[in-house]
Amino acid sequence: MLVKYINLMKTKILFFLLLFTVVSFIFSNATFAQVENVPLSNPVYNYLKEMSVKKIISGLNDDNPNLSRFQVADFINTIQSKSNELSTAEKKLLNKYMNEFVPEEINKKTTASLIAGNMDVSNGFKYILTDKQKYLFSYEKNENNIFIEPLFNLYYSHGFKPKSNANAVLFDGGFRVRGTIFNHLGYNFSLVKGGADGDSVLIESTFPPIKSTYKYVENIENITNYEFTNGYLKYYFEPSEGMGISAQLGREQIKYGLGYSDRLALSGNAPNMDFLKFNFQYGIINFSSIYATTVGDFNLDRELRYTKSFTANRIKFAIKNLFDLGIGETIISSEGIQLGYLNPLMFYKFVEMSLQDRDNGTVFFDAQTHFIKDLEFQGTFFLDENILSNLSDLEKASNKTAYQLGFFMYEPAGLKNLSLIFEYTKIRPYVYTHFDPKNKYTAFDVNMGHPIGPNADQIFLKMNYNLNEKVSFGMEYQKIRKGENVYNEKGELVRNVGGDINQSFRGGIDADEAYFLDGIRINSQIFKFNLRYEPLKNYVFDLNYVYNSSKNTTYNKFQDFSYGYLKFYFDY
Repeated sequence: MLVKYINLMKTKILFFLLLFTVVSFIFSNATFAQVENVPLSNPVYNYLKEMSVKKIISGLNDDNPNLSRFQVADFINTIQSKSNELSTAEKKLLNKYMNEFVPEEINKKTTASLIAGNMDVSNGFKYILTDKQKYLFSYEKNENNIFIEPLFNLYYSHGFKPKSNANAVLFDGGFRVRGTIFNHLGYNFSLVKGGADGDSVLIESTFPPIKSTYKYVENIENITNYEFTNGYLKYYFEPSEGMGISAQLGREQIKYGLGYSDRLALSGNAPNMDFLKFNFQYGIINFSSIYATTVGDFNLDRELRYTKSFTANRIKFAIKNLFDLGIGETIISSEGIQLGYLNPLMFYKFVEMSLQDRDNGTVFFDAQTHFIKDLEFQGTFFLDENILSNLSDLEKASNKTAYQLGFFMYEPAGLKNLSLIFEYTKIRPYVYTHFDPKNKYTAFDVNMGHPIGPNADQIFLKMNYNLNEKVSFGMEYQKIRKGENVYNEKGELVRNVGGDINQSFRGGIDADEAYFLDGIRINSQIFKFNLRYEPLKNYVFDLNYVYNSSKNTTYNKFQDFSYGYLKFYFDY
């Protein structure tokens, strides 16, 4: 029965994709060279953000940030048309990204392919150590194209405190295949396989995503290893001028909602999800809908492992050169596929109530300004579960709310190429928790929202400076206060203050009032320094130093931890 149901859902998805194809060919004459997305790890997003705050470009969607390559190319071309307003470093970065993203700039002078294709680019091993954009293979015919790119990462990490002799090495490699066919259908497939050796604390601190990879957590092989795979199809068309519609099916890193440090709705820190995503943009209206599946907590008992879903809707009204106003919602469910959450034209919180209030629903409101050159403000108000009845009593345990306020300043006091970010985040007790542990706001034991979790706040400061297109450095500071639950020496919960995402409110046991930062107080400070150097295009050296101190003010205990690591990678 379940197999028949899954096959039915697959048939419906394929039908809608086919319908999308037919409609687009009927109503759209526009063509798009590269519909596939640019990975969120690409530094071009930082450059576009700086140009947006500088008011060189407009229309950047931070709340739903994944961009197709042709969209990035459009932004880059807009920046090029205003190059007289750019600094020397900004112009050099512009030239770098034009060679990478603008199809008209692909030629023998700017681009090399290891294996000869039919594109007018340089070919052969002799171009590996040059400043050209590099591919393993590139091919294009009748406006269909394919690019194959190598992926490689090498980390060396060294501990300073508390163990000065601790070391760790991580290494992985793979490839990415991407391109666009039929002018509208983008595709992407990537695979990375790696291994790690050394101190486990350093391994997980240097590369946090490893903690939620199955092979690393299972840890039954003689070599510590991990892998990542992503892939999707994305269809985009414009049925009329100023209207853009896309549908995407597959897996990649996605983020949702606003946030300079991390996002309250979907931070992207948890494992990449398999999703069906729909985007619609017309005039000032931006609408997106996501239905995704992920996994619950890891358990050695296979019978206790389970799948859960993440559903989200968001609509934003973008008033050019003034501000953006948005409202969104999310649902976490472990009840299997539910058709109500597959419908993008529904208010999911009411759907969840009609399904007898079994799932974990949230609503959030956010705003971002655009009316001051070089200065942007943004904020988010996040409501978990009960959205109306408890807002008058801010200390109520059922008042599961959070908010985030911050600003992004570019070239403060006239300092060219410098960006400065400030943000404050406050998350009340019990936010992200749920009476059904399967529906808590996590995937593979990782918080899908803001990583500080419930009953905590954070001050976040970040500075970044671009010396030129090859060198940049940044500094980051976080101060985090958290109230943790109280346990006895046997590990039994003595007092629940809403400080653990894995422990929800217990009616009749826990106090009805939940005071912010109550419980065992932990004050942490984190300092990070980063130096990024790209001597040749695609070859990057990334040097980092991290210092983390933690003080338990309840029991007057202090501990600190520091380490440094060098990452060398070949990526795009």
